[in-house]
Order: sequence, then C-alpha cells, then structure tokens
Amino acid sequence: MALAPLTGLHAQHPFELGDLAKLTGLSDPQFSPDGKTIAVVVSTPDYEEDRFQTGLLLVTAAGGQQRLLAQKRIGLTQPRWSPNGQELAYLEKTGTGKDAAPQLFVRALAGGEPRQVTHARKGVQHYAWRPDGGAFAYVTADEPANQAGPPEKGYDAFEVGNNDLFLTAAPTSSHIWLVPAAGGDARRLTSGAWSLPVTIPPGAPSSPLSWSPDGKLLAFVQVPTPHSGNGNQRAVQLLNVADGTTRPLTGRTMLEGYPTFSPDGSQVSYWYPRQGNTMNINETWTTPVAGGEGKNLTPNLDRDVFRTIWMPGGKNLLLGGLDGNRTSLWLQPVKGGAARKLALGEVSPTWSFWVEVGVSRQGGIAFIGSSPNQPSELFYMASASAGPKRLTDFNHDVKALQLGKGQTLTWQSDGLQHDGELTYPANYTPGKTYPLVLVIHGGPTAASIATFSAQAQLFAGRGYFVFEPNYRGSDNLGNAYKAAIYKDAGAGPGRDVMAGLTQLKRGGLIDTNRIGVSGWSYGGYMTVWLLGHYPAQWKAAVAGASVTDWLDQYNLGDSNIQRAAALGESPWLSEANAQNYRDQSPITAAGKIRTPTLILANTGDPRVPITQSYKLFHALKDNGVTTKFIAWPVAAHNASDPVRQRERNRFWLDWMDTYLKPGTAAAAPPRTGTN
Repeated sequence: MALAPLTGLHAQHPFELGDLAKLTGLSDPQFSPDGKTIAVVVSTPDYEEDRFQTGLLLVTAAGGQQRLLAQKRIGLTQPRWSPNGQELAYLEKTGTGKDAAPQLFVRALAGGEPRQVTHARKGVQHYAWRPDGGAFAYVTADEPANQAGPPEKGYDAFEVGNNDLFLTAAPTSSHIWLVPAAGGDARRLTSGAWSLPVTIPPGAPSSPLSWSPDGKLLAFVQVPTPHSGNGNQRAVQLLNVADGTTRPLTGRTMLEGYPTFSPDGSQVSYWYPRQGNTMNINETWTTPVAGGEGKNLTPNLDRDVFRTIWMPGGKNLLLGGLDGNRTSLWLQPVKGGAARKLALGEVSPTWSFWVEVGVSRQGGIAFIGSSPNQPSELFYMASASAGPKRLTDFNHDVKALQLGKGQTLTWQSDGLQHDGELTYPANYTPGKTYPLVLVIHGGPTAASIATFSAQAQLFAGRGYFVFEPNYRGSDNLGNAYKAAIYKDAGAGPGRDVMAGLTQLKRGGLIDTNRIGVSGWSYGGYMTVWLLGHYPAQWKAAVAGASVTDWLDQYNLGDSNIQRAAALGESPWLSEANAQNYRDQSPITAAGKIRTPTLILANTGDPRVPITQSYKLFHALKDNGVTTKFIAWPVAAHNASDPVRQRERNRFWLDWMDTYLKPGTAAAAPPRTGTN
C-alpha cells in the first residue's frame, strides 16, 4: 500500500452539508427503440417539502441535447418506451396520505397530458409493455382478506409468519394483471396464496416481468407466501397469458431470480447463486424456454453479477457487478467461454445491489456512473467496444468544489488480499497529520469502491482522512472472499479492518491519537464489534442501525430465518447453535466498550430492528460510557427523504468533531429550502 502525497490548488470551498442541495441524482437509463434517445429519471432534494422532486429527461445519444418531459413529480420511476417509440410509460405516486400509491401513466412524445392507465388500490410495483404495445402487464398487491368484522371494532387479528416484528396486518400476495395501454378494465392473470416477491429496500428491485417476443408468455419469479422471511424460496415461472396456466422453468424451488427472455424468445437467462448457496456469488444461467436446468455461463467470471441484459442478436449478455475498486461491465458469450471486460476508463457504473445500465436494440450502452471526484452523470457508449462519453453535467457545481482526493489501498491479513478507499482531507497539506474516521460499508454483500461519496467528502471537507475498508464478506473480490464470512461474522472481518488500519498508521499521514470508527447496518455491526474487541483504538464512534444481537436479527428482522445461511443452523435447535449466534454478536463484548458512542436508528426499521440499538444503549449507559441515542420515526432501514438524510449526516459529523476535534462541532444548517 503506497501512500503518495497529493497536492493541488482549489478555488472553491470544501463540500459541506449545504452542498447536498446541489446534487442531482440520475437513475434507470432507457433507450428509445431507434437507439437515438435515452430516457432517464432525475431527482433533486426539496428541503422545504422534505421530498425528492423527480422528473423525466430525454437525452440524445449523439450530442447530449436534453428535453425535459416531466418535472417536479412525486416518486416518478421506471420509464419504459412503447415498442413504436412514440410514447413513454412511467410510475408516479398519486393520492395523499395512506392512499398515496404509484400508478402507471403514459405520455405521448408529441405532447399533451399524460393518461393514467391504472387505478390499483394497492399501487403498481412494476410493469412491462406487451411487445405489440397494446397492453401492459403489471404487478400489484391483493386487497386484504375479509375480516369477521370492521377493523375499527377490533376485528384486526392476523396470523404471524416469517415476517419482521413491525408488521401490523397479514401481508397480502402480489399478482400479475393485464390492462390495455389505452386504459380500461384490468384483467387478473394470476392468483393464489403464493406471491411475486417484493423487495424491502435496500436491495435490488423486485424481479421485473419479462415478455416473450411473441407476447404469449411472461417470465416471473414466484415465492410460496408474501412473508419476507420466505423470500429465499423463489423460482422462475412461465405464465401462458392466454389461459393463465403457469409452469416452472427449471424445477428448482430455491434462490432463482431475474429471468429475461432472449431476443428470439428461445431462452431465458436468470440468476442463481453458486452451488445454490446464498453465501456465494450470483451466477448467470440460461435455459431453453421448453425448460430444464440449463447451463451456467459464468463459472469462471468469479464476480457477483447484479445485472444481466441480453445484447442484440442474443449471442452475448451484458453483465454488471462489483470488481475490485470499481463496478465493471462484461460481455458474456451465450455459448460459453470467458467474459470480456469493457473499457470504461475511470468512471464506474452506479451500483446499489443493481447496476444502472441500459442497452439499445442497436448495441449502444448507457449507464449512470461516477468517479471519486465526479458525481453521477449519464454516460453513453456507441458499442461495447467504444469508450464512454459523458452526456450530462448536472453536478458540475459539486465537481468544482474543493474535494478530497481518493486513493485505493491494498493490504493482507490471514492470507487474504484486501482493499479499501482512502479519501484525503480537502485542505490536505503534506507533512501535517490529520484525524481519521473509518466509515465501514454495510451488506456485508457490498463494497467500498472508487466512486463519488457524499459522506466521505463531507468528512474530508471538515479536515478528516476517511478510510472505507473492505473485509471478507464483501463481494468485490470473488467467491472465496465473499464466502469466507460463513460462521465468522465479526472476528475475521475485524482482523481484516484492523490490518488495514495498522498499515495505514505506518504511512505517517494520520494522527493516531484521533481515530473514530463508524458505519450503518453491517457497518454498524462492524463498528460495535471493533469497539468491544479493540477498545483502546478509538476516540469516538457512530453506530448506525447496528446489528448487535444475531438472535434478534434471526427472530425479528425481515430476512429472519434466512440468516441461518450465513451464521449457522437455527439457534433454537441446540444450545451449541445458540452459543454460536451469541459468539458472533457484538453485544456479548459491549461491557468492554469505553469509547464515546453515538447510536442512530429508525424506530420502524424492518431490516435491523431497533431492539438491538436499545440493548447497546443500555449496555453503554449502565457501564458509564458516554453515549447518545438518536432515533427517527421512520419505517425503513434508510431514510428516503432529504431532511432526515442530511440530519443523519449532521449528527454523525458533529459527534466526530466533538471527540476528534474538540470545539469545532458545527451548528445545524438553516432549515430552509436552500440547504
């Protein structure tokens, strides 16, 4: 790990909390049928209304000319071109309060008002144009089953299953409907106690529907119940639209997902983890439409695939996934053989358990991408062999700020090679030492890579080095690295992080007496583990949405019983199993923590129930450790509104300032629409 001095002149101020308002988000690039225009969703924070304003932008692939088709919408997502290229469909939230739900709209490019196609009581989760453009298939949740009487009279009991503890009514199944593109009555295509899967964020979007080219079949994913804990029992199915019959594609009953028809309709691609084990990487399989297990196309790629798109002609698939210090795209021949990595330069496609990329019928590629000092923009490649060209410049004001420089570090521990990202202070001067904050990623199926990070730049703007270490269990370095966390949730990853920190200390850049550790979700888990097992290392800590007790996670979280795949068999089968869960739980060492710790959590978090933060709070308070516990009344793992996102960062930054830079904690930003 070489630590090179970085210098440079900057005319702008460092990135600050107020600059979050300058960031424009982009997502879901979609090509028109002729390949000349790309539709993309843009979003900007509105702090006065506390929501993100979304819009639909058209960008020409040749020159980057822009046309705003819709703006200042609430929850606009999933733009999809009509097969003739004359219209664009999208989802947009309608209604207010409890009745607000996404509905399907269609807008003609020639002009006029959009038409609302669906009026689903439970909203539309996702949809797909029929290949002839005459109808949509869409997915919506069923209405609740009739009770013995009205809920307000007390008739609201429900049966609990493998769900998170915050459920207040029985989950209802999601099914497929068909509606004319011009609008009109919708027709149910599927029904039953089984369901299509619904993703609880964060995670990849729910498996999209895929039409066969002739419009006769729909490929989808089926789970036996709508309870979140049963989500691993998922299998690809084919629906005959004419008669409503379904059949399994492969005969498997577990862990299949994301099916897509080939351009000629003869094959279906899908995801399946190596050896049927969720601890392993996703691999890409193809199967003839007639059925059967098919073949694994990517046994030699050794990367966790989180996007699969057929290229025109059906001879190759475009794949995307984390790869070392970046997100990569590959062309995978359908006949087998080695995948070819595309040359993307320094830019890295956006990854959030899904790669934001689209492919045109002519072979063009569009993706949302960034680099350490370039916030996300839209990029275009005329072919898989062409270099990427940036088409938008929404975030030029942020790019022009005094940003901290980024560097990828590598180190070894326990015979494993590790990597991570180091962001320099924005005001870095060679020869000086600076405080350091570790910001550890969640997942653990994720990784810190060389892309723009608003959080890292906020710390860099306040004069910190930021270290974002990857650890075994991260999915950027292949199957063996990802699977090495099995039954070793904390100890091995903890050694990995500490080995990287030890090597970083030797570089002479950081003040070794001013080091803080922090993270959210699994990053919060790692934070609490490190606090209890390496207590002398830290001067401050922020533990966000932290897993502290694997028994709570197994019993109360949305994935619940699926945790056994990583931790070991059910803790209720034997005392040895229960002890195994306790041994991997940071709460067992909480009595050794002495570091001032800020605890952050959402009260209704289904992914990591707040019970675990309460346990940590009491363990620290009872032992006389300085602590503060801040919670938000949010029923989600991560806040989706700009005010709470900014407030989370403010609490995080100010806590570190208090203990690593006494006397420098900043005041809260003004609560106006300009920050």
